[in-house]
Amino acid sequence: MELEGSQSSTWEGYVDWRNKPALRSRHGGMVAASFVLVAEILENLAYLANASNLVLYLIQFMHLSPSDSANNVTNFMGTAFLLALLGGFLSDAIFTTYHVYLISAVIEFLGLIILTIQARVPGLKPPPCSGSTSSQCQEVNGGKAAMLFGGLYLVALGVGGIKGSLPTHGAEQFDENTPTGRKQRSTFFNYFVFCLSCGALIAVTFVVWVEDNKGWEWGFGISTISILVSIPVFLLGSATYRNKIPDGSPLTTILKVLVSAALNGCFYRNSSSAVVNMASSPSNPKSNSKESEAEAETSKARNLTETPSDSLKFLNNAVANKPIHSSLQCNVQQIEDVKIVSVIVSIVNSATGNSSHKPWLSGANLNHYRLERFYWLMCVLSGLNFLHYLFWAMRYKYKARGASE
Repeated sequence: MELEGSQSSTWEGYVDWRNKPALRSRHGGMVAASFVLVAEILENLAYLANASNLVLYLIQFMHLSPSDSANNVTNFMGTAFLLALLGGFLSDAIFTTYHVYLISAVIEFLGLIILTIQARVPGLKPPPCSGSTSSQCQEVNGGKAAMLFGGLYLVALGVGGIKGSLPTHGAEQFDENTPTGRKQRSTFFNYFVFCLSCGALIAVTFVVWVEDNKGWEWGFGISTISILVSIPVFLLGSATYRNKIPDGSPLTTILKVLVSAALNGCFYRNSSSAVVNMASSPSNPKSNSKESEAEAETSKARNLTETPSDSLKFLNNAVANKPIHSSLQCNVQQIEDVKIVSVIVSIVNSATGNSSHKPWLSGANLNHYRLERFYWLMCVLSGLNFLHYLFWAMRYKYKARGASE
């Protein structure tokens, strides 16, 4: 009874910032999520204050051409959002969202310090133009260019980690298994978008005005202070956060299945002899014990009920033999999940290929085929999904608070 009571008083699968079991009475809820909302205002202010006006900085002070400036800014912003995938992966597979945010915020802070120092010190920028024409301006190069782009891409790396962890960290504070928790999580995301917009509003009005009228060192300085303040604000909520224990990422599963299948296919050509060798090996002194026999029977029964499908048989090698390392241990469900991803490509190719046309997603170089049609298909499906959402959203109503009680 005491064990059941202790389990019911903790959040299963969650820990606090000290890596101890999270308590239902102390961790999670809207109070914990409120710190995330304030941190989002400060973080988005720090990012958009520079991204929205960076083209002018590169043209006027780094003497890049308008086309090069625009290209560099789009590369910077694209990299930042692409690295959000890395932030999400690290949050799912290795670290908690709590730690990923703190690491990413420090990285963005370091990048903004570099940009602030360069904007403040004239010797770290190209010399002023000697005339009114662009041909008389010296573009940033050498160590000054390395400092500029090093600072920018440190900011991009930090922003990517934050975008991939902060919203998820806020959502983790609510219990998705209860109606109240789901409603609070929906409310949180409404507030999150509002706070994101508030940070953007301050960035593109006040901070941009400061950059244009007072100097870029002040603009970068405001961004630096903003992201710096967001760190202690976020840390203030540490005692109230519940952090989900990383349980793996879909990318990790796909990679693990592919590696395990490839290694097993190479090292265990004869799977039956390998199984016999493992069973008859005297290296395990407990092989004849009752516990081992019971475990073997349980494993055998599980294997009989969980048999991988016949499609993409080479992936079945991942469970055909004992893995070389315990980290490569796979189950049938993981293999079937990977097969689903592969089957999608096969379905598209079989549906779009015929005697007169090549499949959309075929060949070593997808750019030589009809990859753009696949993207159009994804756009159409996204549009249909949005219309489907609108249809049900207009008919959706929350139950009265007393109805579930």
